[in-house]
Amino acid sequence: MTERTVTAQSMPPAQLAHQLRDAITRLNRRVRQARPVGDLTVTQLSALTSIRLGGALTPRELADLERVQPPTMTKIVAKLEERGLVQRTPHPTDGRQVILAVTEGGQTVLDQFERVRDEWLARRLAELSDADRETLHHAAEILQRLSRA
Repeated sequence: MTERTVTAQSMPPAQLAHQLRDAITRLNRRVRQARPVGDLTVTQLSALTSIRLGGALTPRELADLERVQPPTMTKIVAKLEERGLVQRTPHPTDGRQVILAVTEGGQTVLDQFERVRDEWLARRLAELSDADRETLHHAAEILQRLSRA
């Protein structure tokens, strides 16, 4: 009895979607574990990253992005502000609101996290063959296109 090789062409899209999602989730989890020493929680890091990527956000908008309740986000933002990682400024049109922004210190922390994660991933990629790295290069381009769709 011969074993049939499964190729991308013969794999149903739903099966490929499951395989790809599982691989991305596992890699993302492992990359997130590579972090500099510090007491910033995953939730705080996620909120800080969202503020940087989202630009001018209100706490409510940040809570919606992070899929948490506003009171939970209030606590997270308070911790980040206490550490000097975010700052609040008055909303330009709504005096009841504030706008959150990443401080220079917050940017430094994010840069450190990214550097440590990139270094971990670069070490792992260096263990792969040239052919595997080339495949991943093409896969990264495809994933970028998928993420814009």
